[in-house]
Amino acid sequence: MPLNSALWVVATPLGNLGDISSRALDVLRSAGLILAEDTRKTGLLLEHLGITGKKFLSLHEHNEEKRVMQAMAEVESGVDCCLVSDAGTPLIADPGYRLVRAFRSRGINVIPIPGPCAPITALMASGLPPYPFAFLGFTPRKQGDIASLFSKWITISATLIFFERKNRLNSTLDTAYKIFGSREFCVARELTKRFEEFIHGQLGTTVIDENSLLGEITVIVAPPGKEEMKTPLQQIQNMIDECTRKGMKAKETARAVHLGAHGWSTKAVYELMIRGEN
Repeated sequence: MPLNSALWVVATPLGNLGDISSRALDVLRSAGLILAEDTRKTGLLLEHLGITGKKFLSLHEHNEEKRVMQAMAEVESGVDCCLVSDAGTPLIADPGYRLVRAFRSRGINVIPIPGPCAPITALMASGLPPYPFAFLGFTPRKQGDIASLFSKWITISATLIFFERKNRLNSTLDTAYKIFGSREFCVARELTKRFEEFIHGQLGTTVIDENSLLGEITVIVAPPGKEEMKTPLQQIQNMIDECTRKGMKAKETARAVHLGAHGWSTKAVYELMIRGEN
């Protein structure tokens, strides 16, 4: 398959090699340079696919800016480049955004070769509302930062998808409960592989055995129902406490919390404060 001096953004299997498309195979066979997050993993993948003798260049979050000029020079000299991630679709929580943007700004062709994508694959079989949805990527390292991230989505009626590490899963689900209240969720693991599993639960009541989990984990949290659109009580209490620390008076606090919450009137916040004082 003759290519035409471009950057080809190629999706590769999440696990099951049968998911590689014939078009992706043609491009990978023909490309002169392959940009990969982990060149060793990609080399093994290509060997399994019967592709050998390729020139690789690593591209990850720490060297992407440096690689942009190298890749651009290759393409402008007539070499076709492929961008792949360790598994799935590049740029979806993986490096590549700066590279693609730089190529676009220079007027160089960027051609997507679609295929497997973990967030979409998990959503397809989760049984949760498929749209609208928002993909949040990997959660931050600290639970406080995770809470800040989730707080931005409290009043948005969308299914939320994110990646999490297995040893932090329950603590992150607990944080989600404190922010969102009791919503349905689904944990998808080992997608397209032998031990693929979808675990359903309810925030605040379901605890997952983290020791039984293997592989990459994708979490899907359902959108709020009408009642769940109301800002959770714990978050309201936290807002009240923050205002109190600032020395704000009761009525002033009630108004401030009302403006920053959803589904709570000034009167309801004030009554909550009065009850707390008794």
